[in-house]
Amino acid sequence: MILPIRNYNENINFKANKSNVAQEAEFDKDTLLKNNLSTRARIGLDKVTKAFTIYPAKGITGSINSNFYEFLTMGTMPYLVGSATLMAVFNSANKYFNHNAKFKASQLGNKMALGVLFYGLFKEMSKSFVNLPVRLRTGIDTEIPYAKVNYLLQNSPEDYNLTSIEYHKVGESVDFPRWDQLYGNPQKGESLNFRYDKIAKKIGLGENLKDSDQDVKPVYKEVLVKSKLAKSISSFLWAATGVALAFQDSWSNYFNVATFKFWKGRDFTDSIKAFGKSFVEASKSLWNGGADAVTKFEKHSGKALIGVAALSTVLGVLNTLNLSKKPNKCATGEKVLDPKKESVVG
Repeated sequence: MILPIRNYNENINFKANKSNVAQEAEFDKDTLLKNNLSTRARIGLDKVTKAFTIYPAKGITGSINSNFYEFLTMGTMPYLVGSATLMAVFNSANKYFNHNAKFKASQLGNKMALGVLFYGLFKEMSKSFVNLPVRLRTGIDTEIPYAKVNYLLQNSPEDYNLTSIEYHKVGESVDFPRWDQLYGNPQKGESLNFRYDKIAKKIGLGENLKDSDQDVKPVYKEVLVKSKLAKSISSFLWAATGVALAFQDSWSNYFNVATFKFWKGRDFTDSIKAFGKSFVEASKSLWNGGADAVTKFEKHSGKALIGVAALSTVLGVLNTLNLSKKPNKCATGEKVLDPKKESVVG
């Protein structure tokens, strides 16, 4: 008998007896997921957890099921470890400094820690600056995820039905998007092309098209290519803006009262309020150049950085929405002759 254990989504085997090994996965087939905060958080937590536990263990033991997806996912390890090292490089040695040096080192260390945090947050959040307007205008979500079910090779003759779950995006490959994930399921009362129909209507191809999927696919690919370029450029500029924001002197008020001890209700609440106030003050300081700004470069460098980041986002969105792959009117079945007007047939 196989025990009804719900495994989160990795190839960990549950033995019911000596001769049978099986696994119950969260998904039994490739499944389209909702692109919301909850899903993104779950996927991120899943990847980070496995990058430090399951995937390295599989690589070290030479598992035949270790693959390139797991290798890429483990790329978060050096980033997180390096970030933690950068955060600690000043703060860990503070106790060996005199009072004045300790204060300066703490201030710089805290800014570095905040800079690392803001770098990652701004880089990820900025992708929505491109994806959201593109999705609203075209109906195409370039970041929509899906769960991919992998059927694994046997580690021993007793193994069967071994699976693992990978998280990808429908448009991850521009050349080979997962078109199948965008089709509807008639068993759930969905029309086969209902997602393609929505996109076709949004981008002005019309309604009730005979083959909306064929009309939409070239446009979908074009949007993927252009949006990837836009996000690649703007995300790093916004990440740089986040680092610059973290290095403003206005954060000193927050650092003085900062605490992550949520069980100390009053202190934790005051810490959150101080963070909000410091964020506003730091934003003003970055925009205006701060009290110590003397030269024109110091006064306007913050404006320039924010402006370039915002401009790159706006231009990226406009370029993405400038569609050149839309089928012509004849291809979409739209009438090109007005029956009410005279026409000559040669």
